[in-house]
Amino acid sequence: MNYPWLDEYCLAKQGSVKEYKEAWNAVRYLVGGKMFALLGNDNTGRPIITLKLMPTDGDFLRKQFKDIVPGYYMNKVHWNSVYLDGSIADDVLREMIDKSYAILFTTLTKKIQQQITQ
Repeated sequence: MNYPWLDEYCLAKQGSVKEYKEAWNAVRYLVGGKMFALLGNDNTGRPIITLKLMPTDGDFLRKQFKDIVPGYYMNKVHWNSVYLDGSIADDVLREMIDKSYAILFTTLTKKIQQQITQ
């Protein structure tokens, strides 16, 4: 994997929780019980991280980078998978993680958001 900082970056998000999902053989990063990142492998064994983006953002990135594809085993409109053995710049991947976290955070109730930010 080309991104040794990935786990630490996801866990540094306020309220982030890491959970291993045995059935998927993957690690999920959650905020308020909602997944914002999924770290695992595709069916060929290539390492991927799957992130939620606004459809226009995801479509733009998939057109720009061959290593960003529609979400593996996820809704292809909202979720995007990044091949971690590819050549996506660190800042692009960090921005994708930030956006995914922000999208999921805003879907939480105001009460849960407040509990996380205090």
